[in-house]
Amino acid sequence: MDSPWGIFFAEGARLLAMPWGIVSLVDLYVGFALFSCWIAFREKALLPSVIWIILMMVLGFWAGALYTFIALQTSGGDWKRFWYGKRAA
Repeated sequence: MDSPWGIFFAEGARLLAMPWGIVSLVDLYVGFALFSCWIAFREKALLPSVIWIILMMVLGFWAGALYTFIALQTSGGDWKRFWYGKRAA
């Protein structure tokens, strides 16, 4: 019986062998990086930034959607506060 890591690496190799697989991974990780940069900018403290970025890398854009929802709820309709977070003051 194969280990899960063996299957993971075999499937990863198949994905990277296809042009659309490469494009999809680049798209995914560029999105993660840009969204993570926004989180790091928006949060003044290091710990919340690190926690949210780790959640992004583990849970993907489910965590990003939750972060955006919380940002919308706490901004009180102020777009500057939504985009800049604690830096808006």
